[in-house]
Amino acid sequence: MTWRKRIFDLFFASLLILLLGPVLLLLMGWLLWQEGRPLFYVAERMKGPGQPFALWKLRTMTVVETDTGVSGGDKSARITRTGAWLRSKRLDEFPQLWNILKGDISFVGPRPPLRQYVEANPALYARVLKSRPGVTGLASITYHRHEAALLARCTSAEDTDAVYTRTCVPMKARLDLIYQRHQSMCYDFDLVFQTIGNIFRRG
Repeated sequence: MTWRKRIFDLFFASLLILLLGPVLLLLMGWLLWQEGRPLFYVAERMKGPGQPFALWKLRTMTVVETDTGVSGGDKSARITRTGAWLRSKRLDEFPQLWNILKGDISFVGPRPPLRQYVEANPALYARVLKSRPGVTGLASITYHRHEAALLARCTSAEDTDAVYTRTCVPMKARLDLIYQRHQSMCYDFDLVFQTIGNIFRRG
């Protein structure tokens, strides 16, 4: 990560925490009232080969102790009504501002992968994770809806894992590497504004 990108992350993450901190507190109170504890979902993700970190989100699903893998149709019944609304606005990702401040992730970059996919594709992710993972990115913007549609048709954890491994991992990596080749601060601003525009269009 360049020093310009790090300064960009620190400045805007700090600004958003100051501006949106009261909104986050309201969301947490609402989530506590509607769904109870826990308020947060904390999951291991990878920011590089052999570099795990704890990614923070607002909880959007019922808790299952043995939960593993990506979310597909087999987990759709676990998404709460409040969680579905939070996901539609990407408000569940507010706590990731803490991850940005810590330097685990950036605003823009590849979505941080699960350990199992990094370990299954070490050469591929060694290239992809040369870019610091991000809250949003080229793959998130251009492939998210197609990925969600593919995974929504999966009826078991095994199906979800197979589809994600066979189709989603290589496609997202291809897009992440395109971003990596063209990364600049102007490109990052463009992707952030595209993400904001997509959120308003969903609304």
